[in-house]
Amino acid sequence: MAGFGDYSGYNRPYGLDPNRETNDIYDTRYQQIYGYHTPLTEEYQGPPLVMDDAPDEENNAYVTTAISVASLVTENLLSHPFIVLRRQCQVHNSLRNYHIVPYTLLPVVVRLHRRQDFTTLWKGIGSTCIVKGLNLAVEDVMSKGTGWPKEIGKCSSVLQFLQHLTLKCISIAIVTPFYSASLVETVQSDIASDKPALLDVFREGFVRILEWGTPSRGRMLPIWAIVLPTVSLGISKYFAHILLRSVTVRILRFQQRHKHELNDSYNVNYTKNAQNPLIEDMNLKANIFSFITMEILFYPVETIIHRLHIQGTRTIIDNLDTGTSVTPILTGYQGFMDCYNTTIAKEGLGGLYKGFGALVLQLAAHLAIIKLTTLVVSEMSNLLKPASTPTNSEDSVHSQQKYLFN
Repeated sequence: MAGFGDYSGYNRPYGLDPNRETNDIYDTRYQQIYGYHTPLTEEYQGPPLVMDDAPDEENNAYVTTAISVASLVTENLLSHPFIVLRRQCQVHNSLRNYHIVPYTLLPVVVRLHRRQDFTTLWKGIGSTCIVKGLNLAVEDVMSKGTGWPKEIGKCSSVLQFLQHLTLKCISIAIVTPFYSASLVETVQSDIASDKPALLDVFREGFVRILEWGTPSRGRMLPIWAIVLPTVSLGISKYFAHILLRSVTVRILRFQQRHKHELNDSYNVNYTKNAQNPLIEDMNLKANIFSFITMEILFYPVETIIHRLHIQGTRTIIDNLDTGTSVTPILTGYQGFMDCYNTTIAKEGLGGLYKGFGALVLQLAAHLAIIKLTTLVVSEMSNLLKPASTPTNSEDSVHSQQKYLFN
């Protein structure tokens, strides 16, 4: 009698095998689970190889890499005009139009470009990139000198995690004087101030360090009074970013697992592999979501910190009430809490959110660029596909369209 262990009847014509109907039932179930048809009477050769998934995974990897690059470029370069606008609103304590919504900024930007040139919203881009590079360099030097982990992924114990946070705090503290100099360059008006040279940020930063306790300018706060709130803001945003990103990844993994369990196709080992496109896509989504959330949550604190940095620097900024005039920054805060209480008393709670509309425009542009990058790379990868897989084209398009914000 032919059975699961008997191969003598395997080559019989269909309909002559008395157990063929039973085998077909199991074959159908096997095909539903794995998407692969093989008779159970055939010798088992291991898990089936689904050759059509490899090109899809490769294309999805291209999409994820392109989105990562686009997000990095947008965050550090293309978002700069919006950062200039929001910082000018944040430090302007006498601004009547708070620009909390985006549409109030549009006519002001038009008038700024008419009165000045196109580069008016790109001022300070060089010093901003220098400060970010300096921060990375300080972290790298300290990590090699102390042995403390520079990346959160290399922390395998609580002690290493605390060392990592300490490394971040020290690097932020060292870079703070140069951040102050860069902030002045991004908010000062081009028509009322001399354009700084590329390396002036180092000169002004070292001046702030040398004047550690007694600034030469009347109302300027000593740098030590600014370091503590600046470090507190930086490390709080970083820690909250890590926490929110971790929670977001867990939620996305749970959703993905639940989705595949319904289709009987969940693979635990595959989803734990950090190199597969699915996990990279989850991490990318979590990074973008946590970045947007942190920018919104810490915006009021950032407003106070920027006002402390700019005080006493004799900075003249563009008047964003009109877009056609300039105004000096004249404040006399004694510290973080005095700045907070004065802002609430004179400007109301909305004073902490001045320029929030510029942040909305920045995030909208960020998401739009990611969306555009996703569509372009997806279409290009589909066009460059081999002609041997025409039957899976629709599935591939659907798979890639499931990427970010579709």
